Amino acid sequence: MGLTVGQARELTASLLEAAGLPADNAAVTAEAVVLADIWGVGSHGLIRLPFYLERTLAGGYPADAKLVTVTDTGPAVTLDGGGGLGHWQLSRAAGLAVERCHAFGIAAVGVGNSGHCGALGVYTLAALRAGQIALIFSNGPAVMPPWDGVRPLLSTSPLAAGIPSRPKPAIIDLASSTVARGKIAAHAKRGQPLPDGWAFDRQGRPTSNPDEALAGMLAPLGGAKGYALALLVEALSGALIGPALSSDVTDMFRPEDAARPQRIGHLVVTLDPRRLDVEGGNGAQARFDELARRVEDAGGRLPGSRRTLPDEIDMGAPLPLARQLEDELAAWAERLGVRRRN
Repeated sequence: MGLTVGQARELTASLLEAAGLPADNAAVTAEAVVLADIWGVGSHGLIRLPFYLERTLAGGYPADAKLVTVTDTGPAVTLDGGGGLGHWQLSRAAGLAVERCHAFGIAAVGVGNSGHCGALGVYTLAALRAGQIALIFSNGPAVMPPWDGVRPLLSTSPLAAGIPSRPKPAIIDLASSTVARGKIAAHAKRGQPLPDGWAFDRQGRPTSNPDEALAGMLAPLGGAKGYALALLVEALSGALIGPALSSDVTDMFRPEDAARPQRIGHLVVTLDPRRLDVEGGNGAQARFDELARRVEDAGGRLPGSRRTLPDEIDMGAPLPLARQLEDELAAWAERLGVRRRN
């Protein structure tokens, strides 16, 4: 099939719209999905689109879901996502957090009863454009046991942070498990074994079989410390926002559960450095920049500094995709009556 970045974004939006999403929600979701692939986070990119489409058609991600305000104190807002796909919902929450942070210096916006939202780092961009710090937390289906435990209790417990350093921002995006679950799914789709130390089977035994890992559990990042970090993320998303803890969240990879909403919780926190700077002005920004410079002077690099920002994207650039995924997307286009533009 062969797609450029622009064609991939248009195809994604068209497929989602054909599945029932309003055009604006489909477009926002498409931007987030394709950006994950551009960033090299293929486990959260177009490879997930068939699952999103299947669940949307089945009702697990209601296409007509709305964001409904539950509480609003000014700097703190909670929204109910009605079970909808998380990309457009978290994107709007991130934009709202930036607006409230401008007004109050700090903001926290939660989206509860939502769906999977892809790569969390995407949602730091609104704050970074505004010169703010962003912290993003989310939960998902339980795939990781507690330390010394034998049953899945926590999700991959992803978190992201954006630091507005110059000339490039730092974008931290990681799972609290040794590896994101999407990478396990990608290995399963390609029929590739897993590296040692990534996952356990249902009985808690180490496994290199990706299918057994998807039905089993993931190892925490850094042992007990990774578990503690995962527990913190769970507390700030599933427990704080809700409505479901990870052990009660529906697994998007189970076809038999495609009609069941996931009920995931997301949290966006934004901070205005100018309001927290002890020097009362632009001292924080200068220190962010100096920190970035010192990282490079020490021979390192900022997390995410090599990622292409949205205004740097070449829409005509090719987007490499596995042939199997291209064929799957072509089949979906035929199924939904979507014609690709050349």
